[in-house]
Amino acid sequence: MGLTDAMIRSFLGLGSNTGDREYYLNLAFKSLKEQAGILSIRSSSIYETSPWGLKDQPWFLNQVLEIKTEYPPGMLLDIILKIEQQSNRQRQKKWGPRTLDIDILLYGDLRMHDEKLVIPHPYLSYRRFMLMPLKEIAPDVWVPGFGMTVQELFNQCEDKEEITIYSNKC
Repeated sequence: MGLTDAMIRSFLGLGSNTGDREYYLNLAFKSLKEQAGILSIRSSSIYETSPWGLKDQPWFLNQVLEIKTEYPPGMLLDIILKIEQQSNRQRQKKWGPRTLDIDILLYGDLRMHDEKLVIPHPYLSYRRFMLMPLKEIAPDVWVPGFGMTVQELFNQCEDKEEITIYSNKC
């Protein structure tokens, strides 16, 4: 069995709504590609979306990346947090403006819940801005704990916030 056979297929959600939003998404993409334990990065289109949760802030650019990784979830989270720090991410307000936000949406068929990390992402089924780019690149992926595919989860999502394609690829 080769190294790539042992890697876990995962999906990351990216968002940015301050500064040069597209630059920060590209920074995340590039930084993840440079990680020795991450392969096969594929990206959705970039979508422009209205803010979710805290409405009085600039619109977001959102994107989903598909990766294969040998890192366990906690180590992947540590890598993601370092990339956010490199983008000058400030955590001042829940769901507030940010240069870069990276969330682990799915990690293989894993379901986990601890103080640092919940997989699948706890708000995935409520966030059309994550489901739309996720279904673009992985509509038939089974979402652990929901008993349905990404496409089915998207079809049942009650979020109707505005989403438009900003750019076809990162």
